[in-house]
Amino acid sequence: MGGDTEILARIYDRFNARDIDGVLALLDDDVAWANGMDGGHVHGHEAVRTYWTRQWAIVSPHVEPVAFRDGGDGTTVVEVRQSIRDLDGKPLQGQTHGLRDKTVGHVFRLRGGKVTRFDIQDTV
Repeated sequence: MGGDTEILARIYDRFNARDIDGVLALLDDDVAWANGMDGGHVHGHEAVRTYWTRQWAIVSPHVEPVAFRDGGDGTTVVEVRQSIRDLDGKPLQGQTHGLRDKTVGHVFRLRGGKVTRFDIQDTV
């Protein structure tokens, strides 16, 4: 799992730097990516780019991976502390989307060094 952990740590680093091209370079072309705002998944690089561009235009999320573990079914589960702020860095109030400060599980499936699927678990 060492190689996968390094890849995933890089994704979090690039995400927090708002480097969408750096994130996409580590995703499979046909990736299925969980939509934490609206539910379901977005599919493929352009849909992931659109999803993150939209989210970053309305909120400022930060994700801190605190533990990586083997999911036992070919997945890697990352315990993540996520904090969601407004664009001025203040805590959100009255939001209508599903994003909020909490600890969640991010579940990744990788193939050939690239993420093919990403899901979110509300409990870790």
